[in-house]
Amino acid sequence: MIRLDNISKQNGHQILFIEASMGLQKGEKVGLVGPNGAGKTTLFRMITGQEQPDDGVVAIDPGTTIGYFSQDVGEMSGQSAVAAVMDGVGPISALAAEMAKLEAAMVDPDQADQLDAIVERYGEVQERFQDLDGYALEARAREVLAGLSFSQERMDGDVGLLSGGWKMRVALARILLMRPDAMLLDEPSNHLDLESLIWLEAFLKNYDGALLMTSHDRAFMNRIIGKVVEIDAGSLVTYSGDLDFYDQQRALSEQQRQAQYERQQAMLAKEIKFIERFKARASHAAQVQSRVKKLDKIERVEAPRRRQSVQFEFASPPRSGDDVISLRKVHKGYGEQPIYVDLDFLVRRKERWCVLGANGAGKSTLLKLVAGATKPDQGTVNIGASVKMGYFAQHSMDLLDGEETIFESLEGSFPQAGQGQLRTLAGCFGFSGDDVEKPCRVLSGGEKARLVMAKMLFDPPNLLVLDEPTNHLDMATKEMLVQALADFEGTMLFVSHDRHFLGALSNRVLELTPEGVHQYGGGYTEYVARTGQEAPGLHPGG
Repeated sequence: MIRLDNISKQNGHQILFIEASMGLQKGEKVGLVGPNGAGKTTLFRMITGQEQPDDGVVAIDPGTTIGYFSQDVGEMSGQSAVAAVMDGVGPISALAAEMAKLEAAMVDPDQADQLDAIVERYGEVQERFQDLDGYALEARAREVLAGLSFSQERMDGDVGLLSGGWKMRVALARILLMRPDAMLLDEPSNHLDLESLIWLEAFLKNYDGALLMTSHDRAFMNRIIGKVVEIDAGSLVTYSGDLDFYDQQRALSEQQRQAQYERQQAMLAKEIKFIERFKARASHAAQVQSRVKKLDKIERVEAPRRRQSVQFEFASPPRSGDDVISLRKVHKGYGEQPIYVDLDFLVRRKERWCVLGANGAGKSTLLKLVAGATKPDQGTVNIGASVKMGYFAQHSMDLLDGEETIFESLEGSFPQAGQGQLRTLAGCFGFSGDDVEKPCRVLSGGEKARLVMAKMLFDPPNLLVLDEPTNHLDMATKEMLVQALADFEGTMLFVSHDRHFLGALSNRVLELTPEGVHQYGGGYTEYVARTGQEAPGLHPGG
């Protein structure tokens, strides 16, 4: 269906691909992996024709339709979210827009004299709309948007008023509604809550076209794909199976290459020793010459490149009192909408609460109440004795000074720390070598999140309040963070849509539902086993 044959591609001084090849067949679901900057987005852009390879061929079967979702959603405004989603399907959306205009014209007194012509035109447009099954399409568009957690109100509102994250969902819904022959999805799991993520997972499992996707969410990707393509030093290596199988195979081939490399090094050392020892002796001249020639002809085995994985070690936080957070009879609402009524909630030392709830249930509001970023309408929020809080929210990243470099930002926060200490800290969070000289204004969302996290964890608080901490993090940083937080000796209250993060770190669950607030002893994994659902409001097993 789609083939890349001997592709080579260079961006500036960086060589991304050297004679790399891969194929994507109908019905295959493939995960594309590789370190940041390896060329994943460039690969998508070459398949869609937005970029050309320097060498080699991108071959696509004639008539193949391709839907490409990228993080760059472009401008959207002046129409409803539903209309914007239907836009992706072509002429139907133009007809729907004309029908809406004609409906408005029919009731406009200034156009009463043209009513007959308007009604006639409306009949023609409506007939064409019906022929193309437009009414069914609108229902499908609403179904997809509902799956991505849109309320009816948000579906019909102006798409231009939505935040960046919601616009991303509109762009994703557009591709899903198209149901093209092949979908290229670049980080579709970013900006989604747990409910939307589980819905999208089910949708993609049932999709019968070809799928090539990247995602920092390991559990999400693992449940969908049956094949992995890795970008590794300019080549494309294909593995059958999911990410777990890929990890095993990769480790195995690295071990084999290391053993091969060590055997060859030992043989080369022996030969070189012989040459050095006998090169001055005329009696051994022929043997020395033949061995020199033999060495010249040997194809050298390269040592496998070590993947850098840095561990972050927590300093021990100071001990807090036993009662860490206490909410008594808390009421909180926005406008007419009550979110909490008479909420009582106690967090004790060393408890790790994950907060689950559908969109709009008040997860972030609870964290803001605890962090003091918003006040209750009634009731009290008390933080216990000797509690030192670290609060991570999406807006934390906007507080970085754009003119400072990464290193200056760390130095400003920890003037007593030595240069070596701060460089090690930066390295743990993925900033090695000259990276620390980057100004904060040029950092990506993921880099900003890593810097904020590094600043928060270096001088550790004994209470961590985290709102979607893994949103922008790649798999390696996320894994490092999970391991570091597993050893954290303090208390945690967090919201996350990442099931690996939820399962690995929680030992209590606070579930927010329309019927009320439920507390569960045991972590997320026990919650799923007990309720038979992965998130509140989903059908058991769904």
